[in-house]
Amino acid sequence: MKKVTINSVAEYAGVSKKTVSRVLNNEPNVSPATREKVLKVFEELNYKPNPIARGLAQNRSFIIGCLYDNPSKSYITRVQSGALEACQKHSYNLLIHPCELRGQDLIDNVDQLLTTSRLDGIVLTPPFSDSNELIAFLKQRNIPYARVASAIEGDDSISIRSNDEQGAFELTEHLINLGHTEIAFIKGHPDHSATENRFSGYQKALAKHGIEYRERLVAEGNFSYHSGADSAKAILDLEPRPTAVFASNDYMAAAVLKLATQREIKVPEQLSIAGFDNAPIARHIWPGLTTIAQPVEEMTRIAVEELIKHISQPQEAPFQQVLEAKLITRESTKARSNS
Repeated sequence: MKKVTINSVAEYAGVSKKTVSRVLNNEPNVSPATREKVLKVFEELNYKPNPIARGLAQNRSFIIGCLYDNPSKSYITRVQSGALEACQKHSYNLLIHPCELRGQDLIDNVDQLLTTSRLDGIVLTPPFSDSNELIAFLKQRNIPYARVASAIEGDDSISIRSNDEQGAFELTEHLINLGHTEIAFIKGHPDHSATENRFSGYQKALAKHGIEYRERLVAEGNFSYHSGADSAKAILDLEPRPTAVFASNDYMAAAVLKLATQREIKVPEQLSIAGFDNAPIARHIWPGLTTIAQPVEEMTRIAVEELIKHISQPQEAPFQQVLEAKLITRESTKARSNS
């Protein structure tokens, strides 16, 4: 069988080789009808671009890097899923790279990554997406980047996030509407902007309903299951015990549920428990967790899509988007019992 080349695609589609190249690299200046026709020919001829030749021709590696440092394995799995979808669509490869957010060590780590991997761009996930030091370094090196779930405002970069504060507000208000006024809160990792955004949403909901904020009901976690277990012990030891617990992610909420079960505290009859993220664990445990669905896959997919567009055709204005975080109610929460 004769090898299918970019010339073959151009001849079959009745367009120029340059037009095929523009479609292949998702560049502008191609009409929707022409783009659709070329994409259809790609599929009909089963065209697979040669990544080495493509890279040499355009002086690119066609590799996107993704930095992460998150204790939740499900989070990075969802990040990877969204990033891979965008990369595969545009014939890019994805390099997942774990780091730690630790000052100069982080910069040295990323510097070594860039030296050895020749990335076309980098996607920053929390907490790296909030690191001004790292962003300044990438700008200095002239490396295109996109930020996922960052609270930094006014930056001239690609940024996709969900409205964590509004999500936390709605979840807290849901608990209040169920009759709960003693609502404990477990914070997340101090380096993540989501931590303060979710905490702020919790506080604003209390204030709206005239409920006094009580510092004794707030515990410090770091988004890990183990930190949730430590926080759960402190909260469930309180006298009087709160009637509801809102943890900043589902893994910490699952730890609260486990300890409550061990102590024979009935959930949700005696204690309502809620989390955040809608991680797989939220629907796989019993009772299922009431939570906020954060569109992690979609955020990352859009971030990578826009980053690839920017690499092909640098954008004058930054692309920034806020996605909705949605309340999902399950069996772990119910109306407060008066008994």
